[in-house]
Amino acid sequence: MNALAQKASPENRVSIEIRRDWCKGCGICVAFCPKQVLELDEKEKASVVKPDECTQCGLCERHCPDMAIELVSDQKITK
Repeated sequence: MNALAQKASPENRVSIEIRRDWCKGCGICVAFCPKQVLELDEKEKASVVKPDECTQCGLCERHCPDMAIELVSDQKITK
């Protein structure tokens, strides 16, 4: 099951996608998040609790040892 959270920004919306079946609950993403956007839930899986606070720094994505977190841009690509 995937968990999605939207960062509300009219010019650049970003989704934080957490692949909960890949997450082992190590807490590295929680520790690196400068805005405490992520927490471990009751099942010890990463969860987005403050999506509006996300600064899109990517530290959670870069430090996740299981590649369970991905920041996905919602912008449409135009040619």
